[in-house]
Amino acid sequence: MTVVGQFPRVVREIENEWITLADGCHLAARIWLPADAEADPVPAILEYIPYRKRDGTAVRDELTHPYFAGHGYACVRVDIRGNGESDGLMHGEYLQQEQDDALEVIAWIAEQPWCSGNVGMIGISWGGFNGLQVAARRPSALKAIVTLCSTDDRYADDIHYKGGCLLNENLGWAGTMLSYSSRPPDPALVGERWREMWLARLENMPHLAAIWLAHQRRDDFWRHGSVCEDFSQIQAAVFAVGGWGDAYSNAIPRMLAGLQSPALGLTGPWVHKYPHFAVPTPRIGFLQEALRWWDHWLKGQETGIMEEPKCRAYLQDAVPPRSFYTERPGRWIAEPAWPSPNIVPRTLHLNADGLGAEAGAQEVRTVSSPQTTGAAGGEFCIIWLGPEAPLDQRQDDGGSLCFDSQPLEAPLELFGAPAVELTLASDKPKAFVAVRLVDVAPDGAATRLTWGALNLCHREGHATPSALTPGQTYRVRVQLDDFAAAIPAGHRLRVALSTSYWPLIWPSPEAATLSVTCGLSTLTLPVRPPREETEPSFPPVETAPPLDDEELRPTAHARTLEQDQATGEQILRLFDDFGESRSKSHGLTTGSLARETYRIHPDDPLSAVAETHWIQTLRRGDWSLRIEASQRQQATATHFIVSARIEAYEGDEQVFARDWQESVERDFL
Repeated sequence: MTVVGQFPRVVREIENEWITLADGCHLAARIWLPADAEADPVPAILEYIPYRKRDGTAVRDELTHPYFAGHGYACVRVDIRGNGESDGLMHGEYLQQEQDDALEVIAWIAEQPWCSGNVGMIGISWGGFNGLQVAARRPSALKAIVTLCSTDDRYADDIHYKGGCLLNENLGWAGTMLSYSSRPPDPALVGERWREMWLARLENMPHLAAIWLAHQRRDDFWRHGSVCEDFSQIQAAVFAVGGWGDAYSNAIPRMLAGLQSPALGLTGPWVHKYPHFAVPTPRIGFLQEALRWWDHWLKGQETGIMEEPKCRAYLQDAVPPRSFYTERPGRWIAEPAWPSPNIVPRTLHLNADGLGAEAGAQEVRTVSSPQTTGAAGGEFCIIWLGPEAPLDQRQDDGGSLCFDSQPLEAPLELFGAPAVELTLASDKPKAFVAVRLVDVAPDGAATRLTWGALNLCHREGHATPSALTPGQTYRVRVQLDDFAAAIPAGHRLRVALSTSYWPLIWPSPEAATLSVTCGLSTLTLPVRPPREETEPSFPPVETAPPLDDEELRPTAHARTLEQDQATGEQILRLFDDFGESRSKSHGLTTGSLARETYRIHPDDPLSAVAETHWIQTLRRGDWSLRIEASQRQQATATHFIVSARIEAYEGDEQVFARDWQESVERDFL
């Protein structure tokens, strides 16, 4: 990595700027721009998120935005209403108010004397989502966006539901936001009103876990903000970027296939991070690549970016299963279009004796997994850089119905989304099936390549679920996540089916047994035949100088799995200490740590309990605050029971406490 300290244009920073909206709300912005921009106006790049510019994203902002500013852009980093130093209250994610505010912010930016009138948006995760959503609103100044690790489909491909199954990340991320948004503004910027603003936030904090859980099928709540509902609404150019280690890899191929505006896709080996500082390596010179994009769409320069292949991706080589990868071997590949005419579907049959090229005899095999199946699944979205990747799949394969291929006679390259079609019956009216595609090495080590799940009550669509008739045979299709991998000769492919996948997916109300008809069930693979090709290349990593904060407590991450030998209960404990640091520029000291616990008994789906607990601290001199936010979720056969609590302290004095307790009816879940 090269740290660039000298840029073509001298950078000026405006540490805090107030953007006044029509309703009088003031949003807080941090701005980097060329020092001479008012004399020589430049295009602007907006990043618009709730994660606190003052401290929350300051490290990554410092690496990124000054770099763009030094190359002739005004970078405007804005905190969403109700977060950081911004006025107002936040009532949820991706609401109409959030989009409306963004339209006003873009109009404000375009009118500034330092702006040429052309605006782009960049963002990862939340900022990637709302970049797409705001683009669909078509503000005239917005010409292009860079959306990273985001989704076009809020119901089917976010942290809430997967295949109509409830993800535990729904509770996990709700706990994160309950903690994040409960923090106060910095008195150094907002003055004496900081406490009034803080208490108003705490009083009006939304119980997101229950809000999201109240919408268990694809309804208007989720259609709002899902740009896949009508891709034609987006006219701005879209550069979609992601990583195979991220939970959002599926959106890129969908957008490349569906968008009518100019679009490019780039997927590396990375987890949920920007590619110029992501893991695993190899990293790329993402900032230079983004500059090619911005220079083309915001400055009208010919940079060659639109001559690049439509889809560039990293084809990962086989690796042993590990909980964390610092690097992934492989190579870059490219396709001129997506869907690509170069990808050839290959169908294998789930036969009683394994995966085969031809259908075998029709025989029924059953599976009823222990509720602990899934313990090797890792984190749903790898983001905190702890031991979060899937482990050796053999421990989960033991609770699954597995179909193995013969050892491959030649290497096999796969790129795209596999699909499994199953002919099956259930003995219960509510059940789901989790499907894993696994690379089995000659020594037996099993690495998960990709996975998917389907709530079988959603077999005819996510908007109209219906109960299964026990004993009746159904034909269902489960699409697995997109991926790109090279499988060596001598390895085997394994399809593993399970009726549980804890703690990634909340269990069905009853332990179900699925009867799968072998010989009729199939796996379709996206095969990429070998061809002569030129490997895409990228410049080496460059960044702006890093933030010079003082580390007071280092980060630490742990993940432990326990089993009570007397009761059989299994307990997964996650611990993430994000450390504590002090800003040398403004003196604010911040720290945070999180704990999550997932409990279940292998024989009882109603024993499932999930808990989260976050602690946030802020201090400067004699001013010291602590916020603790906790949640708990369990379920009966008919209802989810979700509780939460916030406690806020000034020094050692508790100044606020609030409890939530809600019962939400299970809706075919």
